Amino acid sequence: MRPQLPAVTSRTDRSPRLEVLLVLALSLGQSAVYSLVSFLDKLTRAPLGEQTTSLNDSLSSRPYLDLTYQLLDILFALVPVVLSLYFLRLTLGRTIHDIGFDLRRPFRDLLMGAALFLAMGLGTLGLYAAGRALGITTALHAANLAEYWWSIPVLLLSAARHAILEEVIMLAFLGAYRKFFGLSTMAIIVVSALVRGSYHIYQGVGPFLGNFVMGLVFGWIYQRYGRVMPLVIAHFLLDAVGFVGFMLIGPAIGIGN
Repeated sequence: MRPQLPAVTSRTDRSPRLEVLLVLALSLGQSAVYSLVSFLDKLTRAPLGEQTTSLNDSLSSRPYLDLTYQLLDILFALVPVVLSLYFLRLTLGRTIHDIGFDLRRPFRDLLMGAALFLAMGLGTLGLYAAGRALGITTALHAANLAEYWWSIPVLLLSAARHAILEEVIMLAFLGAYRKFFGLSTMAIIVVSALVRGSYHIYQGVGPFLGNFVMGLVFGWIYQRYGRVMPLVIAHFLLDAVGFVGFMLIGPAIGIGN
């Protein structure tokens, strides 16, 4: 006699709050915890203005091992995005089209993303400069890869990784699950922005404030228009220009000092 298979779990038997906690614990929630600990470490070590934060560091002194490590790091960082999309589909019946994570409106998404990039980019530079002047932001070295043929493509992939990871989870995923926590639209925008700021606080107070404001703006736009792709594009452009620009001309014009 064949054993009886267990019944398939229905949507009503699922635990949406646990799903959110799992996704955050494997991704940006984890980053927020480490970032806060790093910030406290820096506060008790020396004045923030005298310290440096490095991003996109080399992971090996051997070029092709470094490339392998970089690509693996980017690939596995995107797994929580896949998990969040899986939960959205399984628990809420929502697809990538429902959250606007698709290419159905390329020109409109690109135009809005570019406009947001220009607006947020100027604000980000201003807050960074102000934070450095006040001594509450560390010097930011945004790209520390050696000059290999693959360095710029990897930096662009890294920018795409951050854009997809942050916007899909912080906006689309959390926004869809807000009702399970009894949060209003405005409340989830604020909570998401606070989490966004917290996983950047290891860079200093300025980046925390800048990303908090960015989270408020992006959150409102997502809730207003229901498409995450323009925000992914804007975030990608911000990081791509920051990473590649720093690598090419940053030290020469004093950025990161």
